[in-house]
Amino acid sequence: MQYMLLIYEDESNPPPDEAEMGKWFSVTEEMHKAGIHVAGDALHPTSSSTTVRVKNGDAVATDGPFAETREQLGGYYIIDVDDLDAAIEWAAKMPNAHKGSIEVRPVMVFDQG
Repeated sequence: MQYMLLIYEDESNPPPDEAEMGKWFSVTEEMHKAGIHVAGDALHPTSSSTTVRVKNGDAVATDGPFAETREQLGGYYIIDVDDLDAAIEWAAKMPNAHKGSIEVRPVMVFDQG
C-alpha cells in the first residue's frame, strides 16, 4: 500500500544546516535500501506558490495558498509499505518530527489499464 508522508514545519524557522540535511539524506537512503521509496521532494516556500480555482468556467490564479496556519507543507515522501503501522514508523524517522508534524495519508492508486 502506498502512503504519502506530508512534512509540515513552520517555514519561518531557519533553513536546515548541513548536519540537518545529512539526516534527511540518511532517511532517504534508508528508504531506498528498504525498497519502499516511490517519490519525494522538498518544496519551495509557500510564498512561491500559486493557487488555481475555476470560477464560471474561467481559471483564476492567485499568489500563495493563503492558509493561516502555524505549519506549512515543506515536502513529501511517497512510500510503499505493508500497512499504516509501517508508514507511521517511517514518519517518526523524519528529522523534523520533533518540531513539526508528519501527516500520513493513504494514496489512491488507480488502475488505468
